[in-house]
Amino acid sequence: MEIDCSTSDAAAAETAAPAPLPVGTRLLHIGPHKTGTTSIQGALFAARDAMAEHGVVFPAHSRHPMEAALGVCARPGMMGETKPTEKHWQRLVEQVHATGKRTSVVSSEFFADAPDDETIARIVDDLGRERVHVLITLRPLSKIMPSQWQQYVQNGLRMGYEDWLTHMLRKAPYEKPNPSFWRRHRHDRLVERWARVVGAENITVVVVDDSDRGGLMRTFESLLGLPDGLLEAVPDTANRSLTLAETEMLRKLNREFRGNGLPDELYSKLVRGGAVMRMKNTCRPAPGDARISTPEWALEAAAGIGAEMTERIGAMGVRVLGDPALLSVVPAVITATEGTEPVAARIDPEVAAQALYGALAVAAAAPAPAPARRAPVRTVHQTSSRELVRVLGHRVLKRLKRT
Repeated sequence: MEIDCSTSDAAAAETAAPAPLPVGTRLLHIGPHKTGTTSIQGALFAARDAMAEHGVVFPAHSRHPMEAALGVCARPGMMGETKPTEKHWQRLVEQVHATGKRTSVVSSEFFADAPDDETIARIVDDLGRERVHVLITLRPLSKIMPSQWQQYVQNGLRMGYEDWLTHMLRKAPYEKPNPSFWRRHRHDRLVERWARVVGAENITVVVVDDSDRGGLMRTFESLLGLPDGLLEAVPDTANRSLTLAETEMLRKLNREFRGNGLPDELYSKLVRGGAVMRMKNTCRPAPGDARISTPEWALEAAAGIGAEMTERIGAMGVRVLGDPALLSVVPAVITATEGTEPVAARIDPEVAAQALYGALAVAAAAPAPAPARRAPVRTVHQTSSRELVRVLGHRVLKRLKRT
C-alpha cells in the first residue's frame, strides 16, 4: 500500500501495492522493536524453501540473526547472556554473499540500535551497499509503549509502568531507565540516520496497520516479488506479551533479585529461560486478565510525538507504504463501567506454579557439584537471609555452568 504523505486519498492507500524491488536486492529489515518483527521473521524462516523456488533467499540459519546484529552494533545481549562477537556478524555476511545474484532478505530489530553513522555504513558496506535496500516498519507509540515496557521488565527492569512512562515522556533527557527506547522509537530520527548513510531512495518505510492482520505479510511478498499468500504467520507462544499480573510478578521478583545481589547469569537461566519461558509456553492469558493500560495523558503525548515524526518522515523523500496518519491517532481509553470494580492484577495460582516449576526444572537439569572439602559448620540460623540467598544463587549458577 503506497501513498504520498501529502495526500489524504484513503482509497489509494487501500488499493495500491508496491512494485517488487529489483532482482538481486538485499532487503535489510531493521525493525525497530515491537513493529511486527517477530511475526515476519517467523514467516520468512518457515517459508525459506518455498521462497528459494521463486529466487528469494533467507540466508540466516535461524529465524532471527540477533547475535549478528548485536555483534556488529557492539551491543550486549540480554541481561546475563554472553555478549555476541564479531564472528557472529561475519558468519551472517558470508551467508548473505553466498546468495550470489539472487534476492535475499535479512531481518533483525537490533539493527535499529546501530549507535552511529559509521556503524550503519559498515553494515551496508559489508552486505554490499550497491544492492542493499533498507526496510523500516513502524507502529503507533501507543501500541509500542506497553509492549516495550513489559519486555524491559523481562530483562530486569524494576520500575512500574506509570513511573516508567513519566520518565520516558516527562523527565528530560528522557533516557532513564532505558536509553534504548528513544534510540529505537523516535522513528523520524531513526529513518534520518539510515537515510543519511544509504540515501532516501534506498529506504522504504511501512506503517503497520493492526486492523489488517495480513497486511505486513502481503507487503513483504510484494516487495520481494513472491506470490500472494506464500508468507503466513507462525504461532509463537514464547513471544507473547505478558499480562499485567505476570509482568508485576516478574517486576517484584526483579527487585528481590537485585536486592540480594544475585548474578546476572542466574537471572538469564532461571528466570528468563526457566520461569518466564515456562509461563509463556504453558499459560494462555484469560479473557478477564487485567491488561497493561496506558493513561490518557501518555496516549495524548505519544500521539503528539507521532504527529511530529510523521511530518518529518514525510519531508525526507523516503518511500512510505501505508497510512502515516495511524502514527498520530489517540486511541480511546477503555475504562471500567460505572458501578464495577476495575480488574485486579492478580496472578493465577496455575500461572505462578508453572513459573516456579520452570525455574526449578532448569536448576534440576544441572549436574550435581563435585564433593568439596568440608568447611567449618555454620547453621542456617547463624546466617542472614540475604547471605543465604546469595550463596544459594552462586551454587545454582555453578551447577548450571557445568551443564
